[in-house]
This record gives sequence, structure tokens and C-alpha cells, in this order.
Amino acid sequence: MENIYPSQPPPISPDGKTPHVMIVGAGLAGLFLAILLDRINVPYEIYERSELVRPLGGIMSLNANILPALEQLGLLDELKKISLPSRDFNIYTGKMEKIAVLGGDDTFAEAIGYDIHMFSRPKFYALLLSHVPAGKIHYKKKVMSIAHNKEGAMIRCSDGTTYHGDILVGADGAYSGIRQNLYKSLQGNGQLPDSDTKALSKCNICMVGTTDPLDPEKFPGLSDTTAVLYQMIGEGTPYTWSSMSVPNNQICWNAVKQLESGESEDERFRNSEWGPESNEAMIKEIRDFRVPTGTLGDLIDATPKDSISRVFLEDKLFETWNHGRVVLIGDACHKLLPSSGQGAVNALQDSVILANCIYELRSTAEDDIAEALREFKEQRYPHVKGQYVASQMSAKLLYGQTFFERLVRKVVLNYLPKSIQQKSMFKDLAYRPQASFLPQVPKRGINDVLPQKPSKRYQEEQKLAETPKLI
Repeated sequence: MENIYPSQPPPISPDGKTPHVMIVGAGLAGLFLAILLDRINVPYEIYERSELVRPLGGIMSLNANILPALEQLGLLDELKKISLPSRDFNIYTGKMEKIAVLGGDDTFAEAIGYDIHMFSRPKFYALLLSHVPAGKIHYKKKVMSIAHNKEGAMIRCSDGTTYHGDILVGADGAYSGIRQNLYKSLQGNGQLPDSDTKALSKCNICMVGTTDPLDPEKFPGLSDTTAVLYQMIGEGTPYTWSSMSVPNNQICWNAVKQLESGESEDERFRNSEWGPESNEAMIKEIRDFRVPTGTLGDLIDATPKDSISRVFLEDKLFETWNHGRVVLIGDACHKLLPSSGQGAVNALQDSVILANCIYELRSTAEDDIAEALREFKEQRYPHVKGQYVASQMSAKLLYGQTFFERLVRKVVLNYLPKSIQQKSMFKDLAYRPQASFLPQVPKRGINDVLPQKPSKRYQEEQKLAETPKLI
């Protein structure tokens, strides 16, 4: 890489060990990484292409896979204030006939040590945003090109500005500009796997929203102290839909449409035109769908129009997550279907493990940084791959409308023993990465938990802090 902008040299590390981190993307993964970097005094800046981030409305959940890390940071109590613990997952037909009920008692929470917390995605985004200093986020910074070499990393934005650092993190979503720039360079050098050149897979389109506060007398169940999720599976329609109460007498809702292959391409072509006006056709199709409190139309009418979002449910697990000083996290390197509720969890886990690897850096030299980023991928990839497969299976179970998918749903929900279902969930929830540079949260629940990789640096610093100082 030539030094294109010699007047703007990379920041100099005061100790040759602490890097300056550039985070592109102010989504959940980017904000969480910033909060973690603050705890180890690693300087960072966030560059966001939008003028203002407006996270999708709708339902979000976090579980024991990430709650210990939130607990370490003191964020778990704040999360509890904007969420409700989940107990029941009710699956119904479109005519509100019961198919199955998953959960239903406290044994699950007792086994894993945590409740599953359900909440509105914008509320959680606001929680994380409140912990990142406003001056750290630079808006309207669309990255046009990147470069990195032994001297550092650089981004050039559409407004002509350039920025430098030691590590460049692409946390900019499924259509990551950082990934596209990195892959273009790697492909030109013959270093990109063929699988990474293929587009994301799209099979569903989803509309989501969160209502304004509702009248509990008109919408029963809003005063409950636990979140009860209802999933409706239509018959004779390509739609499935859901609703769930969250704090402040609000309801999160969504509607998922299974697309034909040709329809998917047509929707992809119109993707850039999506907005409040273009949502009307889909709203007309789903208004009369029944939910426990009435119809989806009732919830839609109680939802601000500009907060209703329509997005593809798409997935892809990329093979290339890092190269040199550049690393990808979250949807930028693994886009999971939301059916298993693990997309955001995995993005947050990425931030935890990446922060751990940055904490262990020996120096800001290119080779040391490249090694730390390789270590990040090695720790995360096997777990993400397992969740990627699980999300595809869950999508068939909850959204599938083909004959085979309906058959699988019938077998799993009616004939698969509950003990086998729980065993699979307990295995998934055993992976609970924590920040290695903070005191560890003790094991909660009676089920096994995978051991945390210890930090040699943290142990040495703790010993040093405990050693009596000579006067």
C-alpha cells in the first residue's frame, strides 16, 4: 500500500502495544465493541454511513450465551428494565388453534441460570448507545476505499475525509462496505475462496414493528410480568407471523413471507426503494391475520408508520473474516436467519472475543495484529458455524410452508421428546464467552458451561496489583 495521504499519518501508540481501533458501523456489534474497548483503555472511533442509525423495530432476545458478559459490564440490570423474562413460546395456526407450547415452567431458567429476556430492538440499541460517548461516533461517513500495510490501516470516505488507525473493524452489516473492499483486493490477488464471491441467500421477507403504548383493557396480557411469544403459522398463505408483549404496554410484531425464487430476485431489485410508502401492499395482505389480541391490523395501526421496517431474511457464513489489519464482525461475516434468535447474540459474542484478542496484543506491529485477528476467527468460527446450521433448521420449523417443512414441523413439535429438545438447547447455551480482562461472573444454573479461555495478561496484572509495594 502506498501512503496516499502522507499528511495524515496513523496515530502513534504511546506504548507500542495499545492500538487505535477504527470501527466502521454503529450497529449493535460496533457499539458493544466500543463499550468493551473503553474498559481496557483502547482508543477507538466509530464511523457510520447514515446520518442517524434507526434500528429495526420488532422482537429481540438475549440468553445465557451473552448475559454473563452484560453482567460483567453492569448492563444486565439495565437490560432487565427494558425487557421481560420469557416463559412460553406458543405456536398456533392462523386460525388460532394451538399446535404446541414450548417452555411453560421455571425449570429451564433454573437449569441454565438465566432467564431469556425479550424486548424491543430499538430499546436495546438505545441502551448500548447511551454508554458510548457521542463524540466517538462520526455520522455520514460512507467508506469508499480502504488500505492497510505495515504502517497502519486507512479508510477514505465519500466526503473526501480519510482516517487512520492500527486496526480496522468492519461492523457494517450484511452488505458491508469494508468486506466488499477487502474481498475485491483479495480476489484480485487470488486469495479469496470462491464461496465468498457468492451473494447472500434470500428466501423470506419480513415486516417488523413495535406499537406505541397500548390500553391494557383493549389488549389483554400487557400487564403480565413475563413475555409470552405467539407464533402463528398460516395455512393456504406463504405467511407466518408473531406478536409479543414488552415493557411499557407495547407489543412487538412481525410477519414473514416465504418467497418463491423468482419473487426473491424481484424483491431484491426493489430493495433500495423500500420505505413507509412501499410497505402498504404488504400491510394490506397481512392486516386481517389473527393474533391473541385481535388482528395484525390493530397492531399495525398502533405502530408509527415510519418505524415499520421491511427486510430480507437472508443468510450466509463467509469464510474470510480477517486479513492483515482488517477484521469483520457480526453480519459482515456471518448473517444468520433470526428464527433461532441467535443473530444479535453472535454479533455481541464477536465483540467480546475480539476485545479479548486486542487486550492480549503484544504490539501494534502488523504481524502481531494479524495473529490476534486470526486467533479471533479461530475462537469464533466453530461456534458460529453451529448456530448457522441451527438457524436454518429453526427457519424450516417456524417459517417453512412447503410440504416437507410442514412434515418436519409436525414431527418435531408432536413426536420429538421434550428431553431431547432441551438437551440440544442446553448444549447450545453452554458457550458463554466473557471479557477476559474483567472479573469472571460465576457459573449460574446446574447445567455444564464451557470453560473460559484464561487471560495470561489479566492474571499477571492481578498478581502485580496484589503484590505489596515497598515504601
